Amino acid sequence: MHTKKTGLLNQINSPADLRKLDEEALPLLCDEIRQFIIDVISSNPGHLGASLGTVELAVAIHYAFNTPVDKLIWDVGHQAYAHKIITGRRDVFHTNRTYQGISGFPKMAESEYDAFGVGHASASISAALGMAVAAKLQQNFTEQHIAVIGDGSMTGGMAMEALNNAGVSNTNLLVILNDNGIAIDKNVGAMRQYLLDIVTSRAYNKLKDKVWQLMGGNTRYGKNSRAVVKQVGNALKSTILKKSNLFEAFNLRYFGPVDGHDVIRLTKLMTDLRKIPGPKLLHVITVKGKGFEKAEQDQILYHSPGMFDKTTGEIIEKPCKSLPPKYQHVFGKTIIELAEKNEKIVGVTPAMPSGCSLNMMMSLMPHRAFDVGIAEQHAVTFSAGMAARGLIPFCNIYSSFM
Repeated sequence: MHTKKTGLLNQINSPADLRKLDEEALPLLCDEIRQFIIDVISSNPGHLGASLGTVELAVAIHYAFNTPVDKLIWDVGHQAYAHKIITGRRDVFHTNRTYQGISGFPKMAESEYDAFGVGHASASISAALGMAVAAKLQQNFTEQHIAVIGDGSMTGGMAMEALNNAGVSNTNLLVILNDNGIAIDKNVGAMRQYLLDIVTSRAYNKLKDKVWQLMGGNTRYGKNSRAVVKQVGNALKSTILKKSNLFEAFNLRYFGPVDGHDVIRLTKLMTDLRKIPGPKLLHVITVKGKGFEKAEQDQILYHSPGMFDKTTGEIIEKPCKSLPPKYQHVFGKTIIELAEKNEKIVGVTPAMPSGCSLNMMMSLMPHRAFDVGIAEQHAVTFSAGMAARGLIPFCNIYSSFM
């Protein structure tokens, strides 16, 4: 398979080539990468929506940071298609997820740009922090460590554990929160509402505009930047959200929220953030499925849609006369039948209700079916707690996630 490559993309065989471009050329390159992903994934199925949403983010990171010397970790790994295309795997991208082809996730043995092997989920901050501490012990104070955590991964308990350690580490760590409001299904829980409060706060966004005025252009980490960091911290901890900023409470300098599809603005900000020592968090707002209308409209279906028409977006169904029903559909219908007969039965899933068909029970018995977010450990122990009080929980987790 030979997918057509357009002008700028054809020149990019590594991030070093990317950095030769003028900033003004980056939006066009992003358009070309996005179309390239759509062209390939339409006929060779993979994860579509998440990677369409991170095109600008991947380009900005590799443009502003000195990868692979600076270490970049993606979480969850299926956000990383643009990253793979930029880092020398453009011409083999059509083999993604095929036998003897490239991996659908970052893989250390596959590329020096894949700093850590990642799939699902919430592990990036822990891994990046470990690398940052190692660099510090090795007297390497220039290497940067970037963890891109998104597609719902911040709801995982491991991410919170890592933030707790990161805030007292005094390491060169940048956590990029790719906030698109959805994992496989819509994000759930208090963290989702908290991030929404930040994004929609009028007072906060007024201050954010002032941040950009002071940190925009060619400004580096000088007097203005130091002043505004202090101002943001003080303001967030007082009246803006009427509660402390969670990330500032973890002792991470917080920046954002910013538009994750403005590649030039992202590049300028990340160039600034390289100059700021210590642990930091950049809150980036993106749209899952960005740039492909069907994927933006139905983010759950186009998370991993199978084959589709790259022009219309219509799903292409494979002809088959005698396919048995999917196992998860059998489960979804059976647990409802059992639950109708036994009021002690409840259903639990960590952020995969449509994938395991527990969404059927959620629609009919919402008070007895629980999506706990990307938190498998919590899901199992939460289920055990209910079992200890006499309920009969069915905790449904993909075997590959265990």
